[in-house]
Amino acid sequence: MASQSVGAAAVRKSAAAEIRVKPINGFIGAEIEGVDLRRPLSPAQFKIVHDALVNYEVIVLRDQDITVDQQMAFGALFGELSIHPFSPNLADKPEVIILDYSDKNPPALTDIWHVDETFRETPPLATILRAKTVPEVGGDTLFASMSAAYRGLSERMKQHIHGMEALHDFKPWRPLFAHSDRAKLRKLEDEFPNPWHPVVRVHPVSGRRVLYVNQQFCVRIKDLKTDESDTLLHFLYRQATIPEYQLRVKWQPNTLVMWDNRSVQHYAAHDYYPARRTMERVTVKGDRPMGVSGAYTPDTVAANGTTIPAIAEGTRPGPKRAFDRY
Repeated sequence: MASQSVGAAAVRKSAAAEIRVKPINGFIGAEIEGVDLRRPLSPAQFKIVHDALVNYEVIVLRDQDITVDQQMAFGALFGELSIHPFSPNLADKPEVIILDYSDKNPPALTDIWHVDETFRETPPLATILRAKTVPEVGGDTLFASMSAAYRGLSERMKQHIHGMEALHDFKPWRPLFAHSDRAKLRKLEDEFPNPWHPVVRVHPVSGRRVLYVNQQFCVRIKDLKTDESDTLLHFLYRQATIPEYQLRVKWQPNTLVMWDNRSVQHYAAHDYYPARRTMERVTVKGDRPMGVSGAYTPDTVAANGTTIPAIAEGTRPGPKRAFDRY
């Protein structure tokens, strides 16, 4: 029995020596070296990649010249793949979304901070995107750690939003349905009834608290008046725009990026028109978002980076200058 434990430890040590996880920013993102997705990952290798995704929330793997089937196989290690109800899927592989933008098909709907498919009762666990053709200039994707965004709130604000729920809807796609398509729209509304998700979600693996509202799909906060809900939501949306919580990925052909959809928002910059940018995407099915249970208590779960505490008015450290005295 002891020899088996020693053998397993040796395998994990060997896998760790082959794979290098290099943090990119203080709060979010890591580049993984030593992984070739043309070959199946061993359980020890997969554990390193999985743990890096949970810990750093976005992982970047360069030079992955793989097939769509190999990309799907990598995604399937994390769970069952999902099928998007609106995006352009491959006919023979509906789990694969092809994003092909150019002067003939300008990019749309992704230049807004969002979490993928929160209009579902169970939004995706993760998204895997691989670059095929990239523009010479522009076309980056930005990511924001919403666990860091939550930690950056004041304790008073955390107490205020504790236990709140927000309504989510597939509103960006509603304009696609003309009057003659109302029957199809009603069918989709029955298939995807607007779910209420917690404003603060608990990550099911890391235990981190996550600010779980996004501008693309959120409609309103339960039990608040419209103006109260709009004001609070727009304040919370702005947390994703704080640079310290962000990662910006410069794409190259065969760059593969995977992000934890449970704790990350993303934004695809539309700054490359009329150049062409093509991507292949798969998503992994997730579970129902769960909020913090019970009465509010301060969060104690370890995470990357340290948010700078707010300095109360009139307590600025150091000597006061005349214009700092009020």
